[in-house]
Amino acid sequence: MANSSKKSILHDIGPLREKTSYGQVRGPQPGYPGPYSGPQNYGGPAQAPGPAAQKRLDPDAIPSPIQVIEDDKAKSTEPFTTGVRGQAPPLVTTTFSVRDQGNASPRFVRCTAYNMPCTADMAKQSQVPLAAVIKPLAILPPDETPPYVVDHGEPGPIRCNRCKAYMCPYMQFIEGGRRFQCGFCSCVTEVPPHYFQHLDHTGKRVDCYDRPELSLGSYEFLATVDYCKNNKLPQPPAFIFLIDVSYNAVKSGMVNIVCQELKTLLDYLPRENPEADSVVRVGFVTYNKVLHFYNVKGSLAQPQMLVVSDVSDMFVPLLDGFLVNVNESRQVIESLLDQIPDMFADTRETETVFGPVIQAGLEALKAADCAGKLFIFHTSLPIAEAPGKLKNREDKKLVGTDKEKSLFQPQGSFYNTLAKDCVAQGCCVDLFLFPNQYVDMTTLGVVPVSTGGSVYKYTYFQAATDQERFLNDLRRDVEKPMGFDAVMRVRTSTGIRATDFFGSFFMSNTTDVELAGLDCDKAITVEFKHDDKLSEDTGALMQCAVLYTSCSGQRRLRVHNMAVNCCSQLADLYRNCETDTIINYFSKFAFRGVLNHPTKTVRDTLVNQCAQILACYRKNCASPSSAGQLILPECMKLLPVYLNCVLKSDVLLPAADVSLDDRAYLRQFISSMDVTETHVFFYPQLLPLTNLDSSSLPVAIRASEERLSKGGVYILETGLHLFLWVGASVQQELLQNLFGTPSFSQIDASMTSLPVLDNPFSKRLREIISNFRAQRPRYMKLMVVKQEDHSELIFRHFLVEDKSASGGASYVDFLCHMHKEIRQLLS
Repeated sequence: MANSSKKSILHDIGPLREKTSYGQVRGPQPGYPGPYSGPQNYGGPAQAPGPAAQKRLDPDAIPSPIQVIEDDKAKSTEPFTTGVRGQAPPLVTTTFSVRDQGNASPRFVRCTAYNMPCTADMAKQSQVPLAAVIKPLAILPPDETPPYVVDHGEPGPIRCNRCKAYMCPYMQFIEGGRRFQCGFCSCVTEVPPHYFQHLDHTGKRVDCYDRPELSLGSYEFLATVDYCKNNKLPQPPAFIFLIDVSYNAVKSGMVNIVCQELKTLLDYLPRENPEADSVVRVGFVTYNKVLHFYNVKGSLAQPQMLVVSDVSDMFVPLLDGFLVNVNESRQVIESLLDQIPDMFADTRETETVFGPVIQAGLEALKAADCAGKLFIFHTSLPIAEAPGKLKNREDKKLVGTDKEKSLFQPQGSFYNTLAKDCVAQGCCVDLFLFPNQYVDMTTLGVVPVSTGGSVYKYTYFQAATDQERFLNDLRRDVEKPMGFDAVMRVRTSTGIRATDFFGSFFMSNTTDVELAGLDCDKAITVEFKHDDKLSEDTGALMQCAVLYTSCSGQRRLRVHNMAVNCCSQLADLYRNCETDTIINYFSKFAFRGVLNHPTKTVRDTLVNQCAQILACYRKNCASPSSAGQLILPECMKLLPVYLNCVLKSDVLLPAADVSLDDRAYLRQFISSMDVTETHVFFYPQLLPLTNLDSSSLPVAIRASEERLSKGGVYILETGLHLFLWVGASVQQELLQNLFGTPSFSQIDASMTSLPVLDNPFSKRLREIISNFRAQRPRYMKLMVVKQEDHSELIFRHFLVEDKSASGGASYVDFLCHMHKEIRQLLS
């Protein structure tokens, strides 16, 4: 850009401090390096964005996700302290540390708006969704203290008499500390004598900072027997491994791999205290058309098999010796795991059951009177004669029609009923799927999704290339911290209430989120609506309480508190929103919408709501300017680009080669993602690997083909996929350092891990890849993509700023479309 135009920009900053406007340029802001370069005339005379306007719209002149991410990193140098009400945290793409000073860390709770509108009318006018994404058991980085455990002994946690909110920093002590007034419902409650403490001159208890529940945003209470089922303390949980031993499962190598790995994994069962042994008991079942239970009691010389062939009425044929302590039965278990692959090596049985497999695990947990988790390793559509038998209903002709929604709905009600029974028992189901054809993911996923479990999918599983990913997923799944038989409730201060919930759970009423299992990766998105006015003085409060059984069998309550500001001016709302959290909410809202509406309707609804949000800002908060300019709020300037990524996702706009199972799998998987994961899933991270000298990562580039250079190597990650793209004219030296080969044609594109070579470049890249993997809940298999190779089609699918093969708009075109929609709303 020439100097003369720079001068004119700087004269222009007066009215533009709060907004980004294309055509005019925003004034300097903290951490903002200057104007977007590019044509000044986008937004000249008002006109419909026809081909001429698009020609003039330079991709560099529109908001760049990379710029926003880098600006945020530059300004987040201090730890984020949570004590300031209504302060938005750094973005999920920024590395920062947190000091809990009375509100929950953003690792546990993120909000769409940290300034809530005071009235329902204002909320409706803005159309900004009011929601929080809560990840109750999130793992904190090593330098942050996990929530303290508070033990109030026999009487249990202190609560408000009326609304039952738990003691927290928002309770106000009065009458010299003898009573407290609830911050949520204002009711006054007596302080029990054992909890009494004097107040200091500011009205605070003198022990305020010694008690986590009075000074911190997140903590745990030990729950008393009143918080337990049937008023008795829970048994430690159990893990049951149920392995499909049909022909496909044996032939693919899956059975052998699972049995070998389980021998090692038994040492890594979850435990509270790393020094002590895990108290989780284990059991084993194999199945095809019938089920085989194993007695692995420590006193036996050999494991014993008991076969249940009447799968229509499932029962557990043994109680003693099925669920065992690993240390007491190790030899018998290892003997069993060695024998299983041999026993079924010559099987010809191709049909499987599925419903009775879940029933078997559920019955076993009932008989043992404990909660627990089923790990099911399954390969095919369950067509054997049994409850829960499914038929193949894959019909591509329905895609894009009004009947498409039926593909996202399960066959029959059998699995819904079974899921309800599992939740009542605290039986969480994790499903590892190894399909070679259609398995009706929609229906098979019902029980895992409703019980707080996970689904892992390895299509066309081959031991050689997929074993690493599967085993890493399985190890993490067995080891990761989790709670069982959980109930979550979100309480709010007067004026708002939680009205809707998105995630992997079950609800039998409108307030309690029931989770047979809740692990450290699962997030629940909660939407709030007004039922009265809010006040700017008091702000709005929410408290999320999760009652659960820990892996050592202890009943606990984890509490997260959050206070946000309230505002009566729209400008304040638009100054303090978080786009990444809004996108998390929109994606879940849309992916649930496809159950009842055609995908086109769902996409139109999203575009319309986004246009209304931006039109309301334009009308009420931006200074008057030509209608030809697109003006976006500073904190929402990436809303269009990210929303376009959601609209182009395989769930809402599938490419021709996307299977129904894949769409169902993504729909279920995304429903429980937190903000970090939805961010990288919808807008993948693309890094150029030209210079890897420093210990910091290279700055990412925008996800578009025109940003790739033929002479470059790039890594792209989405949280599910990891690609290494190699340009056709990369220098020999670089190829030698990376692949140990001097020529492009010799690169083996089928490799799934890089060769271990003794040079700094190779070491650094392998380090970057393992760091990426460590940050994500799922293990990402590496795929090497050579420029102009057929695999480039898959890679291009994730260059989300470009037009997609399935017809999704490029970022530039979508921004023009959005502008048109906004102008229609304003006229």
